[in-house]
Amino acid sequence: MAKLTVVKKNTGGTIAQNKRARHDYFIEEKFEAGLSLQGWEVKSLRAGRMTITESYILFRDNEAFLFGAQIQPLLSASTHVVPEATRTRKLLLSRREIEKLMGAVNQKGYSCVPLACYWKGPLAKLEIALVKGKQLHDKRASEKDRDWQRDKARLMHK
Repeated sequence: MAKLTVVKKNTGGTIAQNKRARHDYFIEEKFEAGLSLQGWEVKSLRAGRMTITESYILFRDNEAFLFGAQIQPLLSASTHVVPEATRTRKLLLSRREIEKLMGAVNQKGYSCVPLACYWKGPLAKLEIALVKGKQLHDKRASEKDRDWQRDKARLMHK
């Protein structure tokens, strides 16, 4: 009797990253959120056509929403759907996570920004973080530390 072989698709991988957020903010805590997407948006994500560099997260009526993220529609998208590249997308988080994030943003002066979008199995996930802004001297210090780590690794390698 022959065995059936299952071929797995490569569903892992990063769709988009927000490298600017790591430069501009101190990252305090990270969360994983699901995205509420339309069909054409999922197809565009599979093609890697998402940018989250200028996006941010706002809370309304105990729900979290992603503003400013752009998903460029494919040319072969369905003709009966009018795609909107920068529409507001709902984030799927648990009630406790939303309450924790809202409390930190409203009371402690944190901000909430997306860090990365990636595939987790067949689902698109968004890594979001509670962040505090960096001053100019903080950015210089972190850049100096990064340069030192690179030079140290270079010296140790030789």
